[in-house]
Amino acid sequence: MDLIPNLPNHIALECLIRVTYDQFSRVASVCSDWKKEIKLPEFRRLRKTSCRSQKIIVMSQARVDPNRKKSDVIKRFPNPVYRVTLLELDTGNWSELPPLPGFSNGLPMFCQLAAVGLNIVAMGGLDPVTWEVSNSVFVFNFVSGKWHRGADMPGVRRSFYGCASDHDRMVYVAGGHDEDKNALRSAIAYDVEKDEWIQLPDMARQRDECKGIFHDGKFHVIGGYRTEMQGHFEKSIEVFDVAKSQWGDVQEDFLEASTCPRTCTAGSDKDFYTSHKGDVVASKHDKWQAVAKIPAEVCKVAYMTTWQGKLLVIGCARYGEPHMAYVLDLESYKWTKIESQEKFSGHVQSGCYLEI
Repeated sequence: MDLIPNLPNHIALECLIRVTYDQFSRVASVCSDWKKEIKLPEFRRLRKTSCRSQKIIVMSQARVDPNRKKSDVIKRFPNPVYRVTLLELDTGNWSELPPLPGFSNGLPMFCQLAAVGLNIVAMGGLDPVTWEVSNSVFVFNFVSGKWHRGADMPGVRRSFYGCASDHDRMVYVAGGHDEDKNALRSAIAYDVEKDEWIQLPDMARQRDECKGIFHDGKFHVIGGYRTEMQGHFEKSIEVFDVAKSQWGDVQEDFLEASTCPRTCTAGSDKDFYTSHKGDVVASKHDKWQAVAKIPAEVCKVAYMTTWQGKLLVIGCARYGEPHMAYVLDLESYKWTKIESQEKFSGHVQSGCYLEI
């Protein structure tokens, strides 16, 4: 059948790929053929090759108290209430996804977000009311425009683990700690399409509060600390080769300093980036070097990520003040500020990059 009556399908596709991601659910409701088309991986690839794809940062971001005075710094709720917000990088537009089913009091604290195909996965965290560790998994699909419950995370209820996706169908999880604060070596992977969890080989070391990055076909787990070293971060890294389904040898001095690795991110090249003492630092030729001074308005960095030769930094000047976003061009090393409404100036706890 023709996608659009009396039009060749290649012209109809040219029309469909111009639809913005926030209209996918409406397009899918028109007819089953349109719904089937926009769900295909080929459709996403065509959007990308035609430069019609949209680049989005998905964040767990705190709500801003609407009753605060403009002269005051941001007032925190008694317990911060987080929700999923979206920042469109090309337009600077901000928006918000519907709340998770059953979580009217906000996202689980310290939950992890991952982008997979046409989906956002929100997993784990602490219940915002009871503070119990959650093993829940929720998936937001942009075609349906809704959240649905996925298969729970198996094994011990873990927190503060490393997490990253291959952006295609898998989310990888490693380390963290159990409910008794014991650091973990175990690793698992979630197949979003099958809604199934897979047990992976253990890492060589326990890694609590580690950072997970998927880069160059491999799952990198950076830093963290062992149970007996509470809060004393390691500088090492372990890398899981997905094709071989095995971990490589521990690299001892990957990081320059023994610090929390939460701002670590990987560039489109072989470089890694992080924030350190007010600078953006890059790992070039196995040596860390400062490449840019972080603007004063975001010097308390909450979140950092890269895409297509650019680096995003979200942070504030002082704790409790509005969070702002700046973009660094990784060729010219020039900063550009992204404007945002006050309601999108809350603290960012976690995030991921999505191209759709």
